[in-house]
Amino acid sequence: MPSLSLSWTVAATSSFPSFSGKPSTAKSSTRFHVSCNVRNDGQNAPNSRGKFDRRNMLLGLGGIYGSTLTSNQPALADPIQPPDLSKCGPPSDTSTGESLDVNCCPPVKQAVDYQLPRPTVMRFRPAAHLATKEYIAKYNRAIQLMKSLEDDDPRSFMQQANIHCAYCNGAYDQVGFQDLDIQVHNCWLFFPFHRWYLYFYERILGSLIGDPTFGLPFWNWDSPKGMTIPPMFLDTNSSIFDTKRNQNHLTSIADLGYNGTDDGKSPLQTVSNNLNIMYGEMVRNVKLIEDFMGQPYRAGDAVNPGAGASERGSHTAIHLYVGDPRERRLENLGNFYSAGRDPLFYCHHANVDRMWKIWRDLRGSKPKDFNDKDWLNASFVFYDENARLVRVKVSDTLSNERMGYVYQEVDIPWLKSRPQARVQKSKVATTSGAPSIADVKFPVALDKVLKVLVPRPKKSRKQRDKETEEELLVIQGIEVDTAKFVKFDIFVNDEDDKIDELDKSEYAGTFAQVPHSHKGPKKIKTSIRLGLTELLEDLDVEGDDSILVTLVPRAGDATIGGIKITYVST
Repeated sequence: MPSLSLSWTVAATSSFPSFSGKPSTAKSSTRFHVSCNVRNDGQNAPNSRGKFDRRNMLLGLGGIYGSTLTSNQPALADPIQPPDLSKCGPPSDTSTGESLDVNCCPPVKQAVDYQLPRPTVMRFRPAAHLATKEYIAKYNRAIQLMKSLEDDDPRSFMQQANIHCAYCNGAYDQVGFQDLDIQVHNCWLFFPFHRWYLYFYERILGSLIGDPTFGLPFWNWDSPKGMTIPPMFLDTNSSIFDTKRNQNHLTSIADLGYNGTDDGKSPLQTVSNNLNIMYGEMVRNVKLIEDFMGQPYRAGDAVNPGAGASERGSHTAIHLYVGDPRERRLENLGNFYSAGRDPLFYCHHANVDRMWKIWRDLRGSKPKDFNDKDWLNASFVFYDENARLVRVKVSDTLSNERMGYVYQEVDIPWLKSRPQARVQKSKVATTSGAPSIADVKFPVALDKVLKVLVPRPKKSRKQRDKETEEELLVIQGIEVDTAKFVKFDIFVNDEDDKIDELDKSEYAGTFAQVPHSHKGPKKIKTSIRLGLTELLEDLDVEGDDSILVTLVPRAGDATIGGIKITYVST
């Protein structure tokens, strides 16, 4: 039988959050410290997440979820809850960990549950490089009107920019978990949060110009025809111009494998790399939903459980590619706290949101969404076009059409960019001379190229096994400083070591993060998973006992805790 031992002590006072618009005066005279030892005959219970069930602890503290937040919250769930705006604090400086001299906190009002209206007309989101002069004039007018609103108006341009600053840089505590901040990146909240963010931003702009069909443009950086910054954003006299952009990248092809410096690749190589990067993060590496959406993140969890392939790939690359190296923190787009100050941010994220739609469309009959209630019931607060503070849920984001907007249909060239299979079977793993994983002492500082042989528990799998079980390369215990841009690339059985050519079968994927801050230690640990099933087919090495894994540091410092191959049911 499992055994459980608990101890708790009276420690300090604790206050509870309220949506009343003022700090709650109700306080508890005690704060319990719970220490637990859980045993189940030496085995962890499935889905235990390796820790004491926080929901039971919350109930022991008086039922925070049911009583002090909203009356309709289930008592036995632990989805991320909307922050208490009255307890919003300053964001942290990603360089020093000290508070930034920036106020990202919104006005405080009583929140109401948002009822998603049934659309009577569809908002149309055009590809930015194909936008008409009439649309560009309308868009500029809308942004100009948003910028002319009073600073304390929650619909104003700076207040809208501050949403990203507050939610993403440690300004909000998780409800019920003081000193644990809310972070909507590097987890399964990434796509739904930003979908809601753009939804209200777009509706505010449409309301200001009296056009219910107005939709944000999307930067079509996944297609060669749209890979440069859209020209409309380069007009110095327009309301969507921003001075804080990398001046060397204003008219060049955006590098979706950007490493923080320009490396002299030809435009043709960059385009070819970009298409393979997109194929990898949209098809090859994301057969499992959490590898696209991000890893689960629940109330009481620390930040950064793990980003999906799209977030840590093209999404991060564009942020850093546009961010201004003349600025200490790579403002504006190169840092989470300032990203929303550049109108190009919303155009960039419209394409990120489009990637979610495309990925869901590509899934066919396969699961498109988590069925976990802690994801579906996760919620946020935003101000709508009527300046009401509204509470929204992830469960309402599952269809962009249901939310009332559609994207212009354009060609998707990366769908045809699966790398060509090798003619001869590679023997790289057996001739490389690299050490076996068992001979490497982890953790390892990734201060140089790391090559290691990783054994495959299963080989020569039949097609039906591949269809029901994905072979995954897991890079675990990745320790990084969140204040820094960190990036490394992963290759499998790469015999040529042409590490700038990402348009080949051997390129497996990447880890990258946008600089940001959070409460607690600056360094965090996370992990990533990369799909191997299709890649090994391309390399014609499915019968090999081991593969050669190469990690190439690109920017910042990282420590690797381990590397392994695992198999997960699809």
